[in-house]
Amino acid sequence: MQEISVDDAYQKLQIEISRERLIATTSNLVRISSENPFSSPAAPGCREQEIAHFYHKELTALGFDSELREVVPGRPNVWGTLFGKEEGFNIMLAGHLDTVGTKEYKKPFDPRIEEDRLYGRGSCDMKAALAAYLEVARVIAEANLTLNGNFTVAGVVDEEYQMIGSRDFGTYGPRADFCIIGEPNNLKVCPAHKGQFSLFFRTFGKAVHSSIPGAGINAIEKMSKVVQEFEDYNERLSNGKKHELCGHGTFSPGVIRGGSIVSTVPDFCEMEVDRRILPNETREQVIDEYRLRLEKIHNHDPEFRYEISEPSWDISPLDTPVDNLIVKTVTRGYYVVTGKTAAIEAFSGATDAPNFACPAVICGPGSLLQAHSLNEYVEIEQIVDAAKIYLYSVLALLLSSKTIRKR
Repeated sequence: MQEISVDDAYQKLQIEISRERLIATTSNLVRISSENPFSSPAAPGCREQEIAHFYHKELTALGFDSELREVVPGRPNVWGTLFGKEEGFNIMLAGHLDTVGTKEYKKPFDPRIEEDRLYGRGSCDMKAALAAYLEVARVIAEANLTLNGNFTVAGVVDEEYQMIGSRDFGTYGPRADFCIIGEPNNLKVCPAHKGQFSLFFRTFGKAVHSSIPGAGINAIEKMSKVVQEFEDYNERLSNGKKHELCGHGTFSPGVIRGGSIVSTVPDFCEMEVDRRILPNETREQVIDEYRLRLEKIHNHDPEFRYEISEPSWDISPLDTPVDNLIVKTVTRGYYVVTGKTAAIEAFSGATDAPNFACPAVICGPGSLLQAHSLNEYVEIEQIVDAAKIYLYSVLALLLSSKTIRKR
């Protein structure tokens, strides 16, 4: 039997990628409400159970060895593997099953197509990518290829909140050597992103009647000193450590709460702050920087009492080297599919990628400008291109000696 190259194999199989099926699958996924319940208990419509079962059924029908693992009640991870030769790589296409909420979103689960765009909650973030994964799984399964390794497709829960799904998957899911994650980035190749490290500053005072404020200690006024002390922090960060792709770290006060009733001097105030950390920064370094600034306030004001909480968000940064095989492969795939050179840059948000504990690249259809919006959409042509890029990448990494045999 005649052997052909990976590029020839791709050209042979890419014609099997169906635009109509990608539209239908993305639409079916949009119709399944999988809102993240965040800190509330999971309930029908606000959980990933229904979409996970849909994905499990689809993967099983394609001949993948598919499993469900419940992370918490009503919220299962799902994955399926097509096994090949043991000596090859384990390649994974992974994405999250959950979406943000739909308050004030009109008809979020009724997908519609206008001007070559598919609208609906989750269409962009990231059900289009999940549909592209299934299409690639179908093409490869039906081609009856001899793979020099394993091909896994995975969907995880809770990316929009604490990422308990990918954290659990990193322990109990199948191991991967390389991973592609289809978060919406207009099909750029993003091998790095900042981490998110958030916590609370808390200040303490002495409560008294508000008619005699001098007899008390106002915790809100103490917190105002914290706000002032950190006014130049972003400027310092912009002049400090820099990552090749991620640039500089950033700091943002996001939530503040204090007091109970206006007739009482507040004895407690807290402010949640968000720090985007670089791959070459540590959480300990960040806390040390915080403590230095807060101690400076205390040294000038002995009544200033503070506390730094445990992290409220702790998402690791991603730092896959640009010369890693998965980066080169996806970059090549982008060129083969589009005829253009891929943009290689950092992803602006945080993702599940670091929790999979392998070299990973973010590359997906759609834009973050549409994600989480009240009129979410994805360009249909990008869904098609995404499926083709994923197909090329899987073929390039899993064909024995970079060849397949013609049927």
